[in-house]
Amino acid sequence: MAAPPTSSREQPLAVSEVVRLAGRTLDELGILWLEGEISQISRPASGHVYFSLRDQNTVLPAVLWARDAARLRFVPEPGQRLRVRGRMGVYDRDGKMQLYADFLEPAGQGNAALALALLKEKLAAEGLFAPEKKRPLPRFPRRIGVVTSKTGAAVHDIIRTIQRRFPTPILIADCSVQGPAAPRQIMAAMAMAVRAGVDVLIVGRGGGAVTDLSAFNVENVVRTVSRCPVPVISAVGHEIDLSLCDLAADARASTPTAAAELAVPVAAEIQQQLSKDRRRLDREVRMHLDRARMDLDARLRDLSVHLGRSTIRHRATLRELERRLHVLHPRQQLSEQRAALSSAERTLLQLGQSRLAEARATLRELERRLELRSPRAALAQRGGALAQLLTRHDAAMRERMASQRSQLAMLAGRLAALSPLAVLERGYSVVRSVEGERRALQKASQLAPKMRFEVQMQGGVVRARVESIHLEPLAPTPEPDDVLP
Repeated sequence: MAAPPTSSREQPLAVSEVVRLAGRTLDELGILWLEGEISQISRPASGHVYFSLRDQNTVLPAVLWARDAARLRFVPEPGQRLRVRGRMGVYDRDGKMQLYADFLEPAGQGNAALALALLKEKLAAEGLFAPEKKRPLPRFPRRIGVVTSKTGAAVHDIIRTIQRRFPTPILIADCSVQGPAAPRQIMAAMAMAVRAGVDVLIVGRGGGAVTDLSAFNVENVVRTVSRCPVPVISAVGHEIDLSLCDLAADARASTPTAAAELAVPVAAEIQQQLSKDRRRLDREVRMHLDRARMDLDARLRDLSVHLGRSTIRHRATLRELERRLHVLHPRQQLSEQRAALSSAERTLLQLGQSRLAEARATLRELERRLELRSPRAALAQRGGALAQLLTRHDAAMRERMASQRSQLAMLAGRLAALSPLAVLERGYSVVRSVEGERRALQKASQLAPKMRFEVQMQGGVVRARVESIHLEPLAPTPEPDDVLP
C-alpha cells in the first residue's frame, strides 16, 4: 500500500531556517525602548558588554557592542535600572532570543538594589559590621564546620585545601545556597554545626550572578552569621562579589579555597618552625650544662688541691713529732705516741673523706638546681601558668559576650522603633527637595510653584512638581491613606 502524499504544510524545516525566520520576525519589530534592572553583566577583553535585563518575572539577555560601549558616560552595574534602545534578534548559533542594544542610560536605582542598600545601612547602624566585633580565628581548630551545598564545587575545594595544608576533621552541613528555601536551610545548617561542636565555621558557595548570591543578603541570615557562637569565615562568590554576610562575618575570603587557607595553617611550616625551636632549645640546654660541668670540675680541682696540701702538711708534722718522740721519750712512750699518731692520722683521713663526700653532695645539689632552672623546666612551668590564664580569659570573654548580646538586643529594639522605614510602613511619606541641596521638606512654605520634589513611601519613590500652594492652618492628622492622593 503506497504512503499518503506529504503536503507542503507537513514538510519539515531545517533548524537553521526556523532560526532565520524567527530572526526576521523579531527584526520587523524595529527599534524598541525597554526598561529593566541589570541582573548580570560581564565585560570581556573584546570590549563588548553582555548583560541581562529583568523585571518581576522575566530575564532578557542583551549585548552592547564595543563601538557603542565606548560612548557610554557611566559604568553599568548589577542592580542598576536602565532604559535601553535596540533591536530584538536571535543568536544563530544557540537559537536564543536577545536584545542587540545600541544605547543605554540610567533609569534610577532598581528595587532590589535599593532594598539591599537600605538593609546594609540599617545593619551597619546596629553595629553588625563593626571591626571591633570581629573575633580572631583559632590557630589550630580541632574541628571545622562547612555550611554549603555538598554537591557544589566549593565543598571539594575546601576539603582538598584543608587536607593538603593541615589535616583536620571537617563537618559538612549540607544546605541549598540559592533559591527561596536557601536562607532557612543556611541558618538551620549553621545551628546544627554549632551544636555538633566546631571551633570555626566556613559559610559560602562558589561564584555566580548577583541573583544567585541573594540568599546571603537576607537579613535573618546576616544576623545569624553575626551572632554565631564560633568565629565565621564567609566565602560567598568570587573577588568581585561582596555580600552582607561577608561584612558580618569575622573574616572574609574571596573564594572557598582562600577560606580553607584562613582556617588552618600549613603543617610543613609549623613542623619546620618547631624543629628550629627544638634545635635552639637544645643548644641553650647544652650550653648551660657545659658551663655547669666546667664550674663543677673547677670546684673539684680546687678541693682536691686543698685536701692534698693539707694531707702533706699533716704527714710532715707527724714525721716531725715521731722524730722528736724517738729522741726524747723511752720506747714504751714512743710506741704509745706512735699509736696515738696513727689514730690521729686515721681521724684526719676520715675527716678529709667526710669533707669530700659533703662537697660531692653539694655539687649534686647544685647540678639538680641547674636542671630545674633549665629552659625546659621554665617552659613547662610557664605553660601551666598560661593554661590557667587562658581558662580565666575564656570565662571572662563568655560573660562579657553575653552582656554585649543583651545590650545589643535592647538597642536593636529601640532602633527599630525609631526607624524611618517603620514610619513609611504605617502609611506616612517623606518629601524631599530634588533641586539644589537634597533635604527633607517639613512645611508647605518651603515649596514654590513648578518646584520639583520627590515623595518616598513604602515600596518606592514618586517624583512630582508643584502646581499650586494653599497655605492653611494645621488640620487634624489625616488617615495614612489620605497623606498622598
